[in-house]
Amino acid sequence: MADRDASPRSHRPPAVARNIWRRLEPIHAISYFAPESAAAFDAAGYKGFWMGYFAGRAAPLGPVGPEVVEALFYNFTAARVARALPEAWALAPPAVALDARRTGASAALRRALGDGASAPGLVEAAALLARVASAAPREGRPLYAANSALPWPDEPIDALWHGATLLREHRGDGHVGVLITARLGGRECNVFQAAAGNVPRTMIERARDYDESEWSAVTARLAGRGLVTIDGELTREGRALKQDIEERTDSVALAAYDDLADGEVDRLVELLDPIARAVVMTGEIPAATPMGPTLR
Repeated sequence: MADRDASPRSHRPPAVARNIWRRLEPIHAISYFAPESAAAFDAAGYKGFWMGYFAGRAAPLGPVGPEVVEALFYNFTAARVARALPEAWALAPPAVALDARRTGASAALRRALGDGASAPGLVEAAALLARVASAAPREGRPLYAANSALPWPDEPIDALWHGATLLREHRGDGHVGVLITARLGGRECNVFQAAAGNVPRTMIERARDYDESEWSAVTARLAGRGLVTIDGELTREGRALKQDIEERTDSVALAAYDDLADGEVDRLVELLDPIARAVVMTGEIPAATPMGPTLR
């Protein structure tokens, strides 16, 4: 057993949380991009990618309406969400969506990992994630809290995905809080992300439903604050805000790992690295997504 003390690991640099997240994100995101996941949502009765996405990700909240999902997911248009919800719940209730996302993600991970799907390292990683993800602070983190109320899976590969999802939503909830305090609304943060070079503008426009008029209007608002140029590039103030947002997001995510000793954190990264790389090597997760950069 590693030496541990009862105090929070306040000495850790916030970048530790980012290092882990970059390995967790591919494991979670396979549930959006893998063919097994799409097939599972289709078999459940949902219509198309976006209905499956909103139903699967929102299912831990129960049969919520589009207003709640728009608020929590933060950067989608109301019209996009309303095309999926509440119709999805009439086709199949949240319990069905939960089963679809689990079975799809499990099948995709088994294919990606091959013999590694039952390797001792995966079992150990799942156990460490269970310790972390079941003890992270819930305050102000609704998506994390909803997912944490779900039963913990018995199968290690299911537990791995569940733990990755819990910690991913925990970080995401904190990130939204940071964006709010930075006065970047959901639509503004999309344009800001493109200006920062994290994601191509064309991808954001397509995935988050911007037309030229809205993009120009949001860019003008950000330019009025001195954060971007009128051509959509970050200013010095914009680059400083971007760095601050990233550091504060890492900082508020770091508390999730207080239950692990330093050696256990290092071990978790070591165990997750080949799993995440195997997922990335499938080529199914785009190199750039609206979720941001992951392990490459």
